[in-house]
Amino acid sequence: MQSETKEMHKKLSELEAGEKAVIVSLEDEELILKLMEMGFLPGEEVSVEQIAPLGDPISVMISGYQVSLRINEADSVIVEN
Repeated sequence: MQSETKEMHKKLSELEAGEKAVIVSLEDEELILKLMEMGFLPGEEVSVEQIAPLGDPISVMISGYQVSLRINEADSVIVEN
């Protein structure tokens, strides 16, 4: 059962434009406070709005706000869809 749960979890950076997911956890200790202050909290729905032509940064919608994240920041946000 745990392996099925792990398969559903992805990094926010792995989602395509237009995909929605729910935040499960934040991984990078150095970025946790910054991300939480921007509204990235477990249980929040996040949707990828746009991805820059070279893949960095990405624009996401969370809690009614549009936020740009670098790929390394989005790598630390674990989501499930």
